[in-house]
Order: sequence, then C-alpha cells, then structure tokens
Amino acid sequence: MFNDYLELSMKMDEKKRRKYKKALFKNKLLKDLKENQIENILDFTEEEIWPKNTCSLSITKPLSRFHFIISGRIKVYKVDKDSGREFTMFLLKDNDVFDVISLLEELDHEVFYETLDKAIILSVPMDVMRRWVKKNSDINKNMLPYLGHQLKTMEEYASDVTLIDISTRLAKLILSNINTESQKLELINDLSNEELANLIGSTRAVVNRHLQEFKNDGILYLGRQKVEIRNLNLLLEKIKTGNGNQKNI
Repeated sequence: MFNDYLELSMKMDEKKRRKYKKALFKNKLLKDLKENQIENILDFTEEEIWPKNTCSLSITKPLSRFHFIISGRIKVYKVDKDSGREFTMFLLKDNDVFDVISLLEELDHEVFYETLDKAIILSVPMDVMRRWVKKNSDINKNMLPYLGHQLKTMEEYASDVTLIDISTRLAKLILSNINTESQKLELINDLSNEELANLIGSTRAVVNRHLQEFKNDGILYLGRQKVEIRNLNLLLEKIKTGNGNQKNI
C-alpha cells in the first residue's frame, strides 16, 4: 500500500520551516502571497516523502489533501484497462501542485500518480485549501494561467497525435524540455524510452528507433540513461520538415 512507503513529519523544525517558506514563495499558485499568508499555510501543512519508483497512488475519488511539490518529478497518467497501455498526461516538478481538478470540483478523478525521483511534498487538507482559494484573490489569479498552461499542453498533444508523425512528436517533446539559457535537455533527459513513449502516445520500440535515427543524424548524444542535445538547429529542422508532411506512422 502507498501509505507503507510514505513518511510523514507532522511538525517542522524552524530550519525546515524557513526552507519550505522560501519554496512556497516560488510556487506557481502562491507566488504573490504575503509572508503572513505563507506562514498561515505552513501551519496546516504536512511534509511527505515519496520514495523513487515506489509510490504509486490510484485516485478513484477526490483527494483528501492538496499537494505542493517541493522537489522531485511525479508523472500523472492514465491506464487503458484492456491493453494496459499508459498515457502520461503531465510531468509535475518542483513548484507544481496537484490535484487542481479535485480542488475545484468534488468529482471522481481517475488518474494515477507515480514518482520518477524521490519527491518531497507539502500537503494540506483539501477543505482548508478550498477556503484559502475563496479567501485569497491572488491564488485565484495565479490558478487561471496554471490551468491554461495544462489545457494548452493537452490541446497540443491531441493535435500532434492526430496530425503529425511520431518522429516529429518526439522531436517536439525534446525541444519543449530544453532549457533556453543552458541549451541543455532537462526533465526528460534521463527517462527510459518507455516513459518517453508514454508522453507521445507511442511504444518503446518505436521511440528507440527514432532516437537512434536522431543520434545518427547528429542531433542527439545517447548515453547510459542520459540524452544530450548535439545540434539544436538540426532538431528544429526536423520539426519544421515533419510539420509540413502528412502524418505517416
């Protein structure tokens, strides 16, 4: 069971409290709140440690707690009951939150959560978070762009899976995770080919084939559990060419 792996710390010492207060100031929903408001949120939070690759949470009813990710990556995915195939909807990271849908609507939300790293999370009771949302206009103001970004991500996925080939989908996934300042691949650079396939609606074997093609074309370097960008211009050219072609899987 999930709770067998979960470590809880009901009370924080001052050092942790200062650390998490600083982190919450950067959170996408809380970034405009005043210090006393952040302090109030911390009064109700619990620290949770979710170990890598062991925490898997099936959500079949609204979560009883709302979660702020301090560090680590968590994938949000659905599973086809018949085939067992997975589709990863989002990769959440530090400064992300979940579950916004359960926060806004007390409805069943049948998705799964699984850590890709050891994750540190602060959670608050869902009813408390709902009261804060109603009380603080800044949270409401920040929530709309956050939800808008998620909707845009799903819209782009639906368009890509319908209109463009897998090679171009993979190239676009890689491009969207390149740090614009360092020009390095982040967030997905150490994911398995199966995890990459779940992000673009494909299979491990197909993704592996296209990655090898990218490597042979001089676009990528493929190391042991690590992908690096070798030629960004060639990657952009592949996307441009792929977007102009008819889908051919």
